[in-house]
Amino acid sequence: MHQQVQLHPGEVLLVGADASVQFEGARALTFRLIRVDTRSTYDGWLWLEGYVLGPTGVALQRRRIFVRREGLRPAL
Repeated sequence: MHQQVQLHPGEVLLVGADASVQFEGARALTFRLIRVDTRSTYDGWLWLEGYVLGPTGVALQRRRIFVRREGLRPAL
């Protein structure tokens, strides 16, 4: 069982295939959360806004992503 992630601004998440097939393999992201969109969507899915982080933790790109909450992992 995976640890439930906190979805607060500033949290750093690992976004991989468990969150959405679009983030499988080399397309996985380390993502610093800015905000969670509060609009209603499919059960268990959410829109997140934040920054894709590079290997050194520097923000590379601002993005909005659609993911399964239970597929998100905390970055260690």
